[in-house]
Amino acid sequence: MKGAVWVAIAATIGNFLQGWDNATIAGAIIYIKEDLDLGTTVEGLVVAMSLIGATVITTCSGAISDWVGRRPMLILSSLLYFISGLVMLWSPNVYVLCIARLLDGFGIGLAVTLVPIYISETAPSEIRGLLNTLPQFTGSGGMFLSYCMIFGMSLLASPSWRLMLGVLSIPSILYFVLTVFYLPESPRWLVSKGKMLEAKQVLQKLRGIEDVSGEMALLVEGLGIGGETSIEEYIIGPADEFEDGHDPDSDKDRIKLYGPEQGLSWVAKPVPGQSSLALVSRHGSMANQNVPLMDPLVTLFGSVHEKLPETGSMRSMLFPNFGSMFSTADPHGKEERWDEESLQREGEGYVSEAAGGDSDDNLHSPLISRQATSMDKDAAHGSALNMRRHSSLMQGAGEQGGATGIGGGWQLAWKWSEREGEDGKKEGGFKRIYLHEEDVSGLRRGSIVSLPGADVPPVGEYVQAAALVSQPALYSKELQDQHPVGPAMVHPSQTASKGPIWAALSEPGVKRALFVGIGIQMLQQFSGINGVLYYTPQILEDAGVEVLLSSMGLSSNSASFLISAFTTLLMLPCIGVGMRLMDTSGRRTLLLTTIPVLIVTLVVLVIFEMVTISTVVNAIISTACVIIYFCCFVMAYGPVPNILCSEIFPTRVRGLCIAICALVYWICDIIVTYTLPVMLSAFGLAGIFGIYAVVCVISWVFVFLKVPETKGMPLEVITEFFSVGARQVAAAKNE
Repeated sequence: MKGAVWVAIAATIGNFLQGWDNATIAGAIIYIKEDLDLGTTVEGLVVAMSLIGATVITTCSGAISDWVGRRPMLILSSLLYFISGLVMLWSPNVYVLCIARLLDGFGIGLAVTLVPIYISETAPSEIRGLLNTLPQFTGSGGMFLSYCMIFGMSLLASPSWRLMLGVLSIPSILYFVLTVFYLPESPRWLVSKGKMLEAKQVLQKLRGIEDVSGEMALLVEGLGIGGETSIEEYIIGPADEFEDGHDPDSDKDRIKLYGPEQGLSWVAKPVPGQSSLALVSRHGSMANQNVPLMDPLVTLFGSVHEKLPETGSMRSMLFPNFGSMFSTADPHGKEERWDEESLQREGEGYVSEAAGGDSDDNLHSPLISRQATSMDKDAAHGSALNMRRHSSLMQGAGEQGGATGIGGGWQLAWKWSEREGEDGKKEGGFKRIYLHEEDVSGLRRGSIVSLPGADVPPVGEYVQAAALVSQPALYSKELQDQHPVGPAMVHPSQTASKGPIWAALSEPGVKRALFVGIGIQMLQQFSGINGVLYYTPQILEDAGVEVLLSSMGLSSNSASFLISAFTTLLMLPCIGVGMRLMDTSGRRTLLLTTIPVLIVTLVVLVIFEMVTISTVVNAIISTACVIIYFCCFVMAYGPVPNILCSEIFPTRVRGLCIAICALVYWICDIIVTYTLPVMLSAFGLAGIFGIYAVVCVISWVFVFLKVPETKGMPLEVITEFFSVGARQVAAAKNE
């Protein structure tokens, strides 16, 4: 995972520059106002230009990144940072300065919108939350270092605001070099454009392993948007245990899973009507089934984490070396050329050396290979063109499949069932399955063993797995009409769109995810972080901190910068704690735990703003509340909204949807920032913090009822769950 970690760190330099710029302009504006003799309105405009630029660029950044890729947009962000820094260093007047600030805002908007997407698409699911908290950490680190620089420059006889702002160009050079020469393109974006070979090479670099067949297959399955999905349950055990003394006619309901060694395999047996996920989706989990207004989506996600077995994931129990089963084909053969270039070679045959054996256990790399199987040879004349146009995944007749571990205890499998149609022609049903092991200890295990008609091996030699079963992403209706020989899928490049897929926004799962993403971004901005930042200097002044520093010979400006640096420094260890807990406790749990602390601190601030015990006591308590608020906010409510938004949308529209959420974020940021003085004069500080406390209460209720837990789940499984949950809610409303 080292490759993914270093790539994430390099990408978050864009957030470091954002934090640096935010702190720099907060200090430099004092000297800009004096030097250029600015009025209040123009002063506000200089500060606001970066917000305006970020908002404007966000409107198109996501859709463009879905079209041209994530990496080119990050390169553009680094260039904008660099150019804006040089222009601010030169700025002869306020007009040029505003243009430079606008360009700087463009760079900020691109970084804030695309870095979370990029990290989510490159990080392993097990540490995705940790790596996606890095933008919060590096942003705060940039603010701290910037405040330290400004404090040092404020001690000079005549501080230069141009130099303060122009220093931005120096770290932006490092950002540019890394984006151009080190950062790879997102493998998920590459797959969405049919660039399979390049995506495979990127994954090998990120994961530090050669065999990435399983994850490649997962990325292809993530190209689907919507689709009908059923929730089923299987009992998985060694093939010979199911076969002994069992009716052969029931084989049609089985899925064959291949083990880590040649000849070793398991069989999955469907258990009709017993899926705990299905039960949860209809009735809610045991913990939440009596909670009114609880979104079924939340209980559906929660049931996955409730059902995790104590002994480990299915991958560790059944398939310890799962990836090795895909190494049977020649790694240097022609089958690896299943990318956009191979489409131009329609006339060539792609016969794998591994296809020579006519055995069900002879599994070929799914989705990576453009190869002909023994089935192709039997139908060479009737379907040669068809099999050159579509990629065969598996071979053989009857019920068989290939499977792979995809992280978080999930397995990816396919099944191909073949039967004769009314006209005598063979017809097949091709299904993709996400499997997740469930805890079957105690009574639960016993109840399954006793199910009528469910022949299972003795206890301890099988596992129970919930399954999300649906049509593969690229097995289209048009492909079915062509009656392909065997389970085939169209090449991803044939489905790649040249622009944003706006129609996908109307898909129920995407709409549900947008509701969650937009809702949590709005509530985060109205929860009070800007107000508390605005009020912090006054609180610390009341506490006597500034007076103490002034007595040490520091000017009021220098004392203010030092206080800001100290406050920012306190955030860093708290963000570190959040990074540690993001993939263990989970995003939802962190929010539900820290938001009540925010509420309490805001209520205390309201009380001590209205009631004065003594100046010293009020100042100490208010200072403590502000510090606690900051620490809890940056631990969870700061990073989690961006993390969630980068996880819950399908690959093809992820950039577009995150841009919509980011646009809402920036608009709300502008509203909160520029209505704060008006609210201060209308309601006073007590009224403002009271409003923020109410918004935090609403935030907690929203998270509890509507925001699911996504820790450790592959992105493709998350979007599948949103699709399932949204369709079930729609079906329930129609009943």
